[in-house]
Amino acid sequence: MTTAEPIPDSVLVPFEPGTVWLAGAGPGDPGLLTLLALQGLRQADVIVHDALVGDRIMALAGPNARLEFAGKRGGKPSAQQEDITRRLIELAREGNRVLRLKGGDPFVFGRGGEEASALSDAGVPFRIVPGLTSGIAGLAYAGIPATDRRTNQAVILATGYSQGGGPDWRALAATGAPLVLYMAWRGLPQIAAELMAGGRAPATPVGVVTEATTERQRVLVTTLEACVEDLAASGLEPPAIIVIGEVVTLRPSLDWLKDLPHG
Repeated sequence: MTTAEPIPDSVLVPFEPGTVWLAGAGPGDPGLLTLLALQGLRQADVIVHDALVGDRIMALAGPNARLEFAGKRGGKPSAQQEDITRRLIELAREGNRVLRLKGGDPFVFGRGGEEASALSDAGVPFRIVPGLTSGIAGLAYAGIPATDRRTNQAVILATGYSQGGGPDWRALAATGAPLVLYMAWRGLPQIAAELMAGGRAPATPVGVVTEATTERQRVLVTTLEACVEDLAASGLEPPAIIVIGEVVTLRPSLDWLKDLPHG
């Protein structure tokens, strides 16, 4: 579907002036956008977007849409989130159709819940448009399943960054379930140490997927014991999804991207 082709009427829903759509843009590949997210891009008067929403996705915006960057950058005060929600309310009250576009899914470590609560408190109508989260789709593009009955019956999604101190890594280690970590790059030394202290074997497989689903995607496979040193030596940079568990061992046979023609 190109930007010139219409979205089928059976998919379209009303995007009324004075409303906000909180939408997930997926992990990076424009082909992973939902049709509702694409509708929002084409019909919005204002698109308030995060840093992780790439240029190929933003190129799908309607020609008259006003773009406002709301990505978080180093050195910005923590109150910036309040500024973003205040801006969404302001734009909606001006009568705009507002698309708040986030990387991944707005309700998976995306602060979408905070923004939706603020809109609700302000009496601003909103719609949630889920997106594919990188912790699932990004792994799939690396040939690593989140679950496989040969290895696991559960999976844990966790953030490596938290103002409240983060998860109890030793308790999570004791579950034996694979861990899919968001925003864990800086915290990996402590996380790895805590997981091993909690009983995870040093040889537990670890996969690191950077810039998942984009043309710049790279994958590092290592172990829990060696992951910090290997990552430092790899030259890779965030954003990244980190997966810890036996599901990583399935990658050699499931790495479908390596078999595709490259032009």
